[in-house]
Amino acid sequence: MNEIYEILADIRPEFDFKESSDFVEDGYLDSFDIVTLVSELDTKYNISIDGLDIVAKNFCSIEAIMNIIRKNGGEI
Repeated sequence: MNEIYEILADIRPEFDFKESSDFVEDGYLDSFDIVTLVSELDTKYNISIDGLDIVAKNFCSIEAIMNIIRKNGGEI
C-alpha cells in the first residue's frame, strides 16, 4: 500500500492522498494523472491493466487501486 502512495506522491506531490477518500472527486487526480498512474502500476507490479478498467471509479481510492492491481494479476 505504501508503494502506491509513493507513486501517487510522485505524480501529484502537492496532495496528501492519505487525507482523501475520493482522489478523483477531490481533484487530486485527473484523466492524465490516471493514465500516468496506470503506466506506473503496470511497470511496478508487472501487470497490464485492461483498457476497459481505466475508469475513474477504479482509481478513486487506495482500496480501488489495490483491487484493480489484484484483478489484473498483481500482488500487493
